[in-house]
Amino acid sequence: MAEAEQSAASEKLARTVTGTVVSNRMDKTITVLIERRVQHPVYGKVVRRSSKIHAHDEENACSIGDTVTVSECRPLSKSKTWMLKSIDEKAREV
Repeated sequence: MAEAEQSAASEKLARTVTGTVVSNRMDKTITVLIERRVQHPVYGKVVRRSSKIHAHDEENACSIGDTVTVSECRPLSKSKTWMLKSIDEKAREV
């Protein structure tokens, strides 16, 4: 009983972030660009900060430009600690 509650609690604590796919060249891995806006500590101006993360994409379903939601998970490799949760918006084909 306690193990079930603990696993359910750990699922709820996993962070989720939304970003844009900038690379899908690797097999079952996507690179997601996460952008956020923060206020400069001294000057007060709102500046954009970004970070790139690698996420696991089991079906290779993502393409460049897609808006996706990823959630944190156990380390899957040296640089992969995020997993694709959903594709929010597909990129427009040109």
